Amino acid sequence: MDNFTYYNPTKLIFGKGQLDALPSEIEQYGKRVLVVYGGGSIKQNGIYDNIMKKLEEMDAVIFELSGVEPNPRISTVRKGVEICKNENIDVILAVGGGSTIDCTKAIAVGAKTDIDMWDIITRKARAEDALPFGTVLTLAATGSEMNASSVITNWETNEKYGWGLRPYTFPKFSILDPMHTISVPRDQTIYGIVDMMSHVLEHYFHQATNTKVQDRFCEGILTTIIETAPKLLDNLESYEHRETIMLSGTLALNNMLNIGFSGDWASHNLEHAVSAVHDIPHGGGLAIIFPNWMKHVLDDDNAPRFKQLAVRVFNVDPTGKSDEEVALEGINQLRAFWTSIGAPASLTDYDIDESSVESMAEKTVTMSAEYGGFKKLNKQDSLAIFQASL
Repeated sequence: MDNFTYYNPTKLIFGKGQLDALPSEIEQYGKRVLVVYGGGSIKQNGIYDNIMKKLEEMDAVIFELSGVEPNPRISTVRKGVEICKNENIDVILAVGGGSTIDCTKAIAVGAKTDIDMWDIITRKARAEDALPFGTVLTLAATGSEMNASSVITNWETNEKYGWGLRPYTFPKFSILDPMHTISVPRDQTIYGIVDMMSHVLEHYFHQATNTKVQDRFCEGILTTIIETAPKLLDNLESYEHRETIMLSGTLALNNMLNIGFSGDWASHNLEHAVSAVHDIPHGGGLAIIFPNWMKHVLDDDNAPRFKQLAVRVFNVDPTGKSDEEVALEGINQLRAFWTSIGAPASLTDYDIDESSVESMAEKTVTMSAEYGGFKKLNKQDSLAIFQASL
């Protein structure tokens, strides 16, 4: 593996009733608070009222930005930045899932600079500060509650990019109460499961050597999710299963699994191109694309990596089979598992047809002519994977 320095400054506050910690965490940074949230589900399930009560306990001056989209948009980021500047906001509180937190990260940076945030997201400029922010997680999926990464969409130009500004875009604290995810609908629960599994898989496919510890971390989390997901989907109100899935999502992308190497991330690049054009759920897009990426990049040299995953995670029997045969069986098992829990398997499930393939493929190489850390891909590879995903 490569030399590494592991640093994660986010304070993780996990468990039932941990919202009680909110006032003491917020007041460290000030009393003028911008609360950022999505479409209003937190008002229906009572989380909003509980948070407002906690903020009132510390005499906070509260401002709100609602309506953050599932694929958060730069236009919403700009609204938040304007509020922060006009109202002299001290601290931001993101209440929601990864989209709300990602949007908040961009708002926090934009509030401390005169540079337009889209220029920072597209690497045309760089900022050096951000407002402090915390999170109350209500959807287990992206891991954004304990990392510095964010994904923002520009709907005017149909572009969607991942970015981050370490150390400024790490949350100061994140409160994770599994009870806050009990009311998450079935489809969103499924997308979250696929998303966190995809994060682990992106780590798993890399070019480093001697990653025995990290491999077992990844395999353990994947196995735990595979064991727990069907039980959760049979009982969406199970605290025990929500707890397991919530922690899995955080650990999948808090940079612990990939200490000493960088993963692949081609499948995320491909999915971002799809949802930039069609605005589909991120987890749904990954469920479609990831197995097709796996089949596309599988070759004699990397087949042992795929074989290891197939044997250790999907219990494929390698007896009398070539490495590639075992690898393909593992890939098919992944597809079968995602299908079994209700995830989509084809872009046509979202009414996406061949007419979009060229434009989506072009967007995968906007930032660079090649992408992917495990195996380099180009536009022709993107075209092939999208065709296979129809």
